[in-house]
Amino acid sequence: MIRVLLADDHPVVRSGYQRLLEQEGDIRVIAEAETGEDAYAAFVADPPDVLATDLAMPGGGGLELIRRVLLRAPEARILVFSMYDSPPLVRRALEAGARGFLTKAAAPQSLVDAVRALQRGGRYVGAGLEGLQRDPAREAERLGELSPREFEIFRLLAQGHSAAECARVLKLSAKTVSNHQSVIKEKLGVTTSAALAHLAIRHRLIDTALA
Repeated sequence: MIRVLLADDHPVVRSGYQRLLEQEGDIRVIAEAETGEDAYAAFVADPPDVLATDLAMPGGGGLELIRRVLLRAPEARILVFSMYDSPPLVRRALEAGARGFLTKAAAPQSLVDAVRALQRGGRYVGAGLEGLQRDPAREAERLGELSPREFEIFRLLAQGHSAAECARVLKLSAKTVSNHQSVIKEKLGVTTSAALAHLAIRHRLIDTALA
């Protein structure tokens, strides 16, 4: 049985998705949530096989939910469904660590297919969004392009250290670290500290207990 946690602030949407998934017979919605806070609490109380979440929700929103869940459980399988499919939004969700992305306009069977794919450990993005998936091989190549100093700073930042803390640890000026930070993000193709952390976790470069 594939156990799913549904997070969306519209009861009608949750009800429709629940019916769609449970008619399959081997998928069960074990909990629902209408805010990011409620979804995180439900995940902690009873971790599902797949967390399916909208991005636009009260209580921190979907991106913050993804960040919190993955810091707690780096291997969590998270599927995003949204009314919007703009490339920046899709990239942000995937960079944050989601393993799948669908629009609410997608064919109903797509939701079922996505849940099954994630439960098997795979990834799934809706039609037309395939080119925005994360490429592990390209990520590894980008990591290899970091200089030794950049890699050292990258690992500290990924562990949650601020630029000022990195400067103290490495005995560098805050300005130097800040400049390195900008270059690192540009080389790795990420825009946020959370994305840095998740990239490091995916490639097993830091202790997840410290991330």
